[in-house]
Amino acid sequence: MAALGARATIEEEAGQASVSFVAVVPGLVILALAMVQFVLAGHAALSAANAARAAARASYTGSDPADAARAALPSSFRERAEISARGDRAEVEVEAPRALPFLPVIDVTGTAQLAPDDGIDDG
Repeated sequence: MAALGARATIEEEAGQASVSFVAVVPGLVILALAMVQFVLAGHAALSAANAARAAARASYTGSDPADAARAALPSSFRERAEISARGDRAEVEVEAPRALPFLPVIDVTGTAQLAPDDGIDDG
């Protein structure tokens, strides 16, 4: 009779493990999607900073900063990037891709300035 009671306890525990697993899975999925979203936002921020540096270099040398920034951006960011360059300072704003369509839009900005702030050209 003791063996029958042990078997019933094991079957009940197996059912409890299934319920616990089903309860935890949605949280793990949300956590994974949040991590993917942060990685996408980080990629967009690095791309915007790289494009801002390219725009600042182009502006400093007399080339078109918008063309240089768009050339430095990945193709998925080029179309909707907002680029502004004044003198030796450039700013590029891009929209980070979303892991899911219903997630909020994350705009990231990269800025760069080529010349020093104190105005010394040969610094």
